[in-house]
Amino acid sequence: VTGASFVVFNGALKTSSEFLAKSSIVEDGLMVQITQETMESLRQALRDKKDFKITCGKMDAGDVKEYVDICWVENEEKTNKG
Repeated sequence: VTGASFVVFNGALKTSSEFLAKSSIVEDGLMVQITQETMESLRQALRDKKDFKITCGKMDAGDVKEYVDICWVENEEKTNKG
């Protein structure tokens, strides 16, 4: 689990890159590079206020994967105050 001050979603990852998605720490935030198709799905999930999971890593990496989970919560007391 990584805490971040901000998240950047970059929809410019090419499908030919051999990656499902890439995540990296940038200063005190998180940058997630995703394909245009994943970006469209993410946008729709945000509009619909639905949880969304992004699987990061190489397509042929087997069981070793990272995930970026976007979750809507009912109780804001468990979220960051800032």
